[in-house]
Amino acid sequence: MPLGNQAESDLLALLFLNTAWANIGNSGGLLGSTVAGSYFIALHTSNPGQAGNQSTSEAAYSGYARVAIARSGSGWSLSGSDPTISSNVAAATYPTSASGPETESYFSIGTLSTGAGEYLWYGALTTPLVVNIGITPSFAGGALTAGMT
Repeated sequence: MPLGNQAESDLLALLFLNTAWANIGNSGGLLGSTVAGSYFIALHTSNPGQAGNQSTSEAAYSGYARVAIARSGSGWSLSGSDPTISSNVAAATYPTSASGPETESYFSIGTLSTGAGEYLWYGALTTPLVVNIGITPSFAGGALTAGMT
């Protein structure tokens, strides 16, 4: 059963912008976190699948680390309705590779900076990225999206 259009927007605003969801629960609504924190964007060499986690088929080139994006309007934007989409605001730039080649074909938006953290969304990159020595993977603002339909 799908969520209503406004509920989609409200849920994504809570998750990505740390904005309270009005009229859910107490008088303040379903509140955002006291400290919003960040999501961590992982790269994957193959589909991590619905049962996977942030470390499933995760990139392993020398120097790789997940990129943090703040759960706020400076980190994410919301647009549309049915589907509602959240996108990264600024470029997500990874450390420069000191090894390779390795092909990254998926990304995930998860909860931990390292280890087998839970991811909330994952998806295929529009174009797989071949990482060789000296390559600095980067995705422009708006290139990484998560949504609800």
